[in-house]
Amino acid sequence: MIHSTAIIEPGAKLGNNVSVGPYSYIGNDVVIGDNCIIESHVVVKGPSIIGAGNHIFQFASVGEACQDKKYNNEPTTLIMGDNNVIRECATIHRGTIQDQGVTKIGSNNLFMAYTHVAHDAVIGDNVIFANNASVAGHVHVGDWVILGGNSGVHQFCKIGSHAFIGMYSGVNKDVPPFVTTIGMPAGPAAINKEGMKRRGFESDEIMAVRRAYKAFYRKSLGAEEAIESLSEDAAKYPAVQLMIDFVKGSERGIVR
Repeated sequence: MIHSTAIIEPGAKLGNNVSVGPYSYIGNDVVIGDNCIIESHVVVKGPSIIGAGNHIFQFASVGEACQDKKYNNEPTTLIMGDNNVIRECATIHRGTIQDQGVTKIGSNNLFMAYTHVAHDAVIGDNVIFANNASVAGHVHVGDWVILGGNSGVHQFCKIGSHAFIGMYSGVNKDVPPFVTTIGMPAGPAAINKEGMKRRGFESDEIMAVRRAYKAFYRKSLGAEEAIESLSEDAAKYPAVQLMIDFVKGSERGIVR
């Protein structure tokens, strides 16, 4: 159902069974997939491609031009997957030509009230942004990450899959997979054991990840020494190899 007060620009394309509430605005170059619910007072601008089954709550702004001062109205894009929930007053911006020109959001994510995804960010699947959590431009967030309330991530940082960013954390380095952080600036606190258990990791793999965490953070080893010490576990447990690959690929360095 499209409410009579909603504004749908002629260039917008809406799928089947899309609901648009009172006083919402859908701009040109916006594609909205089937079974989406757009509540009242929502703004969706483009170019944006919104997948199926997304639910966008009141006063959210999706696909708006970014806040980067270098942005000069280039036709950049937002691409969003399926079954995301975007709560009140959340903001998600399009990309810039200084990167790939696109902000990417995966599927099955929850963006709570007042969260922010800046330009050129890449967000995986099954991610939770708790209230007021924000990521700056060019940030990459892996699958199953949780960002606690009022946490923030510095531009160009990467957050590995299954990491947990504690509330009020200020992340200015890369966070390896499975690592829990806390503090300002954020530092490592433990592995996300509870998250791993909930997602079906076996106890022996969880213990292997704990050993990897100790190698990187609790022993007096450099990164290369830690990686070498984990070769046996890496061959047996994919989660350990995931951590090693992340550390090897880190450009900003990992949180300490």
